Amino acid sequence: MEKLDTLIQNKADLELFVHRARQTDAIALDTEFVWERTFYPQLGLIQAALSDEDCYLIDPCAIQDLTALGQLLSDRSVIKIFHDAPQDLVILHRATGAIPQNIFDTRLAAGFSSLSETLSLSNLIKELLDINLKKTETRTNWLQRPLSSEQISYGLNDVRYLRAVRVLLLTRIIGPKIKSWLLEELNQLNNPANYSGPAVNVRFSKIRGSNQLDRQGLAILKNLTVWREGIARKLNRPRGHIIKDTVLLVIAKQKFQSMETVQESGILSTHAYNKYGKTVAAIVKETCNQKIETYPSQQHPVRLNTRQKESLKKLHNLIALKCELLGISPTLVGSNSELKLLIKMLSDTQVQDSIQLRQTEGWRKNLLEDFFKQSR
Repeated sequence: MEKLDTLIQNKADLELFVHRARQTDAIALDTEFVWERTFYPQLGLIQAALSDEDCYLIDPCAIQDLTALGQLLSDRSVIKIFHDAPQDLVILHRATGAIPQNIFDTRLAAGFSSLSETLSLSNLIKELLDINLKKTETRTNWLQRPLSSEQISYGLNDVRYLRAVRVLLLTRIIGPKIKSWLLEELNQLNNPANYSGPAVNVRFSKIRGSNQLDRQGLAILKNLTVWREGIARKLNRPRGHIIKDTVLLVIAKQKFQSMETVQESGILSTHAYNKYGKTVAAIVKETCNQKIETYPSQQHPVRLNTRQKESLKKLHNLIALKCELLGISPTLVGSNSELKLLIKMLSDTQVQDSIQLRQTEGWRKNLLEDFFKQSR
């Protein structure tokens, strides 16, 4: 068998590696990137392991055509093992154009294996293998060349143990039903919509403080956020380097409709004002002239009455009890805000018609079946 260098830096070696990888049942993968001054992460390294001794580093700075890797990612016959997969999947999807399939996320699997699903890779490896993984290169520049020996060692160790971790996690899962629940959750990763973050037209609602705005203010924030997204993508700059969230929030709240009011407010730096002040004022003015029915609905915190609070307490107790018996991390079932909304939905027919919660379908619905029966 033709020998491959540990550092893969040309298309022919990449194709040979992928050929080998597609003959295995599972491959461990990870990425290293730099994401400080660009809108898109700059991919610096791809790590891959066929076994604990057969580990490789793929150099995307040297290989422009990653089509072969994309073919591996989309090959459903090979399991791709990641730890905390979503961000890696976004980066690899953009780098290869492929939609990754058959993903096994060890962070997620830990949550179905009597462990926390928030464990870091180093803590998970320590828990399962009693190996201390050094994390000395977390702030390194992965775009620099040549790679240092410390970077190479760090990169290889990030994938070296993932195959073993997967096997150990699967042995800890209690019964086939829980394994099917894990598989259901993992299958969500086959759809890029589930790991690419909020859509452009709803990102505004994720900005802290947006729930304090009236409907017109929300519409302004939404339109400003969509505009900023387009500029950030075009220039490949971080959103905050265009205009920060906090600044957009103030503009939406004060509703500056002219360049003069924007300038007088001092909210924008001289550079940002000269570059974007006219556009920002125009967006605010145009939004204020829209019909009110086009504005987003206000976001109100979920408030529960005494009876609903008692139901929420019972729900938390039920989840804690069942999850302990089944070896599932309770936080996988849902956050407190989701569960509050679930309680509200179950007691209010109007709310039932307006929202769709993940707790009302799939394995979560199965887990909460007893609670739903009691609530009818």
